[in-house]
Amino acid sequence: MKLFLPKQHGAWAMVIIPFWLGAIEGGVVWQHVPFFIGWLLLYLATYPMLLLFKKKKIPFYTKWTFLYMVPAVLLLLFPLFKNYGIIYFGLLMIPFFIINAFYSAKNKDRALMNDFSAIFAFSFASIASSFLGAGSVTAMAVFVFSSSVLFFIGCTFYVKTMIRERKNVQFKWISWIYHILVPICWLVLGYWIAAIAYIPSLLRAIGFYGKPLSTKKVGIYEIVNAALFFIIISIQLIVAG
Repeated sequence: MKLFLPKQHGAWAMVIIPFWLGAIEGGVVWQHVPFFIGWLLLYLATYPMLLLFKKKKIPFYTKWTFLYMVPAVLLLLFPLFKNYGIIYFGLLMIPFFIINAFYSAKNKDRALMNDFSAIFAFSFASIASSFLGAGSVTAMAVFVFSSSVLFFIGCTFYVKTMIRERKNVQFKWISWIYHILVPICWLVLGYWIAAIAYIPSLLRAIGFYGKPLSTKKVGIYEIVNAALFFIIISIQLIVAG
């Protein structure tokens, strides 16, 4: 049976990076393994679940929702048994899921607010993962959440300027100004290593703009950029710890 997988390849970075940055910040425990697999399956389940709101191929999407959701719930019991407080972070994600469901029903999946909503939902996994190891919500867990949100919002701006909004000059300036301000803000707050983590994003946002890059190449460069972000933010966490 061929797996039914999401087509938004960029979302995989949002599933992986905030979670493991949170684990690094709070301290890795063995429950992080079933937690991450369950989190991954939960993401896979939400993809067909959101498509249900389009009211097409309902039996097909229902089948795949349950195929992913059941093992996801079972695996997520492991972190819940260690610290039941993690369930509150799951509840925080519900409003963002409702927003995504609204845009799915309206067939406006590419809307900017829909992207922002998904980014916030994914980034909450960083606090939950940190909470599992640390047992509390620390200031650095909030830092990981904030840095993840800011990074992926920048990615959203950049990808749109390269594909759907590539002829929109106003959107270009929004993207460029955003990418300039984020590292400056981290410098002002004293997180100079974190500021460095956003420099590759700034360079590619300006340097690649207007270049005839294929969607595949844009995606490959984003994988490299995400890997650099993960490594540098990890260093920031180690230094701060």
